[in-house]
Amino acid sequence: MSVFSLDASHGNPVTKETVDKLCSKLGVTLEEKEKEDYRRLLAVFHDASEQLMAMDDYVPSVDEGRYPRENIHFPEKSENSHGAWAWKCSIVDKQAKGGKLHGKTFAIKDNVAVKGVPMLLGTNFIKGYVPDCDATVATRILEAGGHITGKAVCENMCHSATSHSSGTGIVESPFAKGYSSGGSSSGSGVLVALGEVDGAIGADQGGSIRVPAANCGIVGLKPTFGLVPYTGSGSNEPTNDHLGPMTKTVLDNAIFLEAIAGNDNIDDRSFAAPPPSKVPLYSSTRDLPNDKPLSDKKFAIITESLSTPAMDPRVVRTFRTAASRFVELGATVEEISIPIHSKGAAIWTGISKVGGFLAKTSGSFGRRGHQMLGLNALLHPMDQANWDEAYASTKNIYLNGLYAVENFPLLLAKATDLSRQLRDAYDTALEKYDILLTPTLPYVATSHTAPDAAPLEQIAKQIGLTSNTAPFNQSGHPVLALPIGMLEVLEGPGVKDGVKLPVSMQVIGKWWDEMNVYQASYAWERVNDWKAM
Repeated sequence: MSVFSLDASHGNPVTKETVDKLCSKLGVTLEEKEKEDYRRLLAVFHDASEQLMAMDDYVPSVDEGRYPRENIHFPEKSENSHGAWAWKCSIVDKQAKGGKLHGKTFAIKDNVAVKGVPMLLGTNFIKGYVPDCDATVATRILEAGGHITGKAVCENMCHSATSHSSGTGIVESPFAKGYSSGGSSSGSGVLVALGEVDGAIGADQGGSIRVPAANCGIVGLKPTFGLVPYTGSGSNEPTNDHLGPMTKTVLDNAIFLEAIAGNDNIDDRSFAAPPPSKVPLYSSTRDLPNDKPLSDKKFAIITESLSTPAMDPRVVRTFRTAASRFVELGATVEEISIPIHSKGAAIWTGISKVGGFLAKTSGSFGRRGHQMLGLNALLHPMDQANWDEAYASTKNIYLNGLYAVENFPLLLAKATDLSRQLRDAYDTALEKYDILLTPTLPYVATSHTAPDAAPLEQIAKQIGLTSNTAPFNQSGHPVLALPIGMLEVLEGPGVKDGVKLPVSMQVIGKWWDEMNVYQASYAWERVNDWKAM
């Protein structure tokens, strides 16, 4: 440790009593003769900290001449039929000449920064945050010729897998109002499904791209951990944060990923990813032969994924039918047991609850990247007014996290080690198989919870929902959610009318092998009409 001075400033507030209080919190004592020495050391640290906090923050500039922000406004109900828009705007690259995304429109999940466009985070827990930077993914969309037309609603602090929790109100299913569109990237899924945008950025910390993709009948990819930089995005917990593309088709998804993937030399999650110039041409998936395009490919269904809590047997039947279609495309399909998969959601819980609490209070430490200090300052410290506005899942994270810190201080470390064991188990399976398969969700979308529902009621309709999605946030493997059929609802306002909602399958590949994931998904999509299944 380096100490640059032993002389504290005049009026420095650190006293021996300050040192005593800190020792009391640590549960230790100092010898009386040492206290003055430690008081002086703490005093000079206080001075250094004050000087550092007085410096101007470093915020990378945004070229608003090249990327002007236009028509920023909160959407009227007439232009927000399903409650999916959080904010509207119009941003294009004035210097763009063509590009992979030329002529296409995009929405950005509202935990991802776009300078000058308010970030609501789907919550009233914090208010008034307007980013002063652009997320890397936003810049890349613009550089590739895309048109950003607004921010998509995200669920409250990204803490809900159903779509009733946002501070701006319910986000309705594109198939049947009264039902969940999934979360937390609810708005992103709906806007793509309705055709109001060609693509949307989603964020996935436990399934938050794949759950709404499944409920909305679209394609959503959680890429390999770090393939898409997380710079300029609100974090849940750094080791399970992922950004990814949401589109109507597999090929559109592949093209979108080409434009946004690759390390940015800012976010340390992305450091192992190839540079943008070396990102594979995922769009070459379109060149797959028509006859037996998956010849010699070996697929495996994870047996444990078929018996997760709350699994609807109709979903299993639909999934098995969809998986069998890969045989017609030339692949072999077997079943394989990966016992730790059934513990994957619990491992994720140990990370997301404890790490999520620490990230909101002490802040993400040991990271290289860009911190959005304005957002951090709103999150911590909080007061009763913040707490009163918090969604049930947010309060649960704070309570669970603090309880674990005090009563299970090694839980985060243990869950981190088990995350590696989980990854190793999938990797072992992927040494033999090219692709692993699971249902995305255990049941079709549920009806909305009442706005005045008690905490348990608010959370009850997502019990077991992410059992097959959350494990892969901790393992980091690329996973694509692909629509494979429709099933009638079992509850809610659509029962009497025989309303049907989508079912989805997860296509899982090796780290950095999005190409195989896309090829398998594209080959299936090309010859199957999922809405008729």
